Amino acid sequence: MARIICIDYGGKRTGLAVTDPLQIIATALTTVATKDLFPYLKDYFSKELVDLILIGEPLNLDDTATHATPLVAAAVIRLQKEFPHIPLKKVDERFTSKMASRAMVEMGMKKKDRQVKGNIDQIAATIMLQEYLQSIS
Repeated sequence: MARIICIDYGGKRTGLAVTDPLQIIATALTTVATKDLFPYLKDYFSKELVDLILIGEPLNLDDTATHATPLVAAAVIRLQKEFPHIPLKKVDERFTSKMASRAMVEMGMKKKDRQVKGNIDQIAATIMLQEYLQSIS
């Protein structure tokens, strides 16, 4: 089997999480500057087999678009264009940043490390990926 990668896309930073090859465990991969995302993914996909790309879809509680929804929509189009051989699914990303912040506190992460926004992005991507894995099992 191949991995599933999850993208928490942002205007400045993008958090990435990935499964193990058996698609059982979701793990934080990294946070990259959004401007560097596509070169990073090209390199990653050249080294690892990926079955599916998940990307967080930012929506309000009433399912309306947020300020970030158009950014993600543009990223989806580019992902489909640059990696047409890899299926892409959008997943709900509501509350994942809050859940990531709470998880860092519960893990005992130092305040200094919790303030690194890239950590939140990676953990949010991991939460989305884990929720996806639970939904398909």
